[in-house]
Amino acid sequence: MTKRRVLITGGAGFLGSHLCARLLAESYEVICMDNLVTGDLANVESLFGDPSFHFEKRDVTEYIHVVGDLYAILHFASPASPIDYLELPIQTLKVGSLGTHKALGLARAKGARFLLASTSECYGDPLQHPQSEDYWGNVNPVGPRGVYDEAKRFAEAMTMAYHRVHGMNTRIARIFNTYGPRMRLEDGRVLPTFMCQALRGEALSVFGDGRQTRSFCYVDDLVEGLWRLLHSDEVFPTNLGNPHEITVLEFARKVAEITGVKLELTHHALPEGDPKVRQPDISKARRVLGGWEPKVDLDTGLRRTLEYFRARVETAGT
Repeated sequence: MTKRRVLITGGAGFLGSHLCARLLAESYEVICMDNLVTGDLANVESLFGDPSFHFEKRDVTEYIHVVGDLYAILHFASPASPIDYLELPIQTLKVGSLGTHKALGLARAKGARFLLASTSECYGDPLQHPQSEDYWGNVNPVGPRGVYDEAKRFAEAMTMAYHRVHGMNTRIARIFNTYGPRMRLEDGRVLPTFMCQALRGEALSVFGDGRQTRSFCYVDDLVEGLWRLLHSDEVFPTNLGNPHEITVLEFARKVAEITGVKLELTHHALPEGDPKVRQPDISKARRVLGGWEPKVDLDTGLRRTLEYFRARVETAGT
């Protein structure tokens, strides 16, 4: 039988590369498309020997085309960390708008289902806690983080417009903080920062008083949720994340414990627009995705992630 073919934009990024591996393991043919601005070929290097894997270096904000049938397009192209989208604000807005438009147009032409990687940042600095899908958010459109928040909110609106106008088979995943192997060392998010600082013997950088909260989901759990969402019938946004909430200070202590270093902290001003709380309400995901919920606890996930970061820090230091 001919394998189902899927296109993953941003496929050489952290989440995209894990999706490539999962879909190949499920006997799909995978086309990985990435311009490598924030993605890394090293993330998919192990997949190049698989005849069902194909890589194309391409900017999805420009014209994109794939020869042959497509079963699905998973649109993951976008800078995804504050350090990236603050340095690449216009590119971030373009991939959320033009890139989403191009990907949706290709999906429509191919009759393919479409999954958008959206984000918990659609909720901004939330006034509702935990955040459920019916909350419209508290976003500052002209703040420095607005380029990412509004790009994703626009992408959601365009995806729903294509669903309503063209009857397209679309999905929207609102992804909360996810971690695991293949995150970049200088990603700028709290986990890579803490891991690298601990492994280098440096004090951990805490912004604000450290009482702001995050909810960390291990990448394997997130990918399972995305897999189920892709094959579900749910059209409207669905939260995917781990509802276990932890303060940044508690998380710093956890990283110090896992890495075996003495906890030392430096405090810095909280960046403008940084959310004070972040916790997904995953009631809907449990209901529509066959009881999906995260299985990997934080200690286990951090230990799995530690070995990856240890190897990367050692290599970077040589």
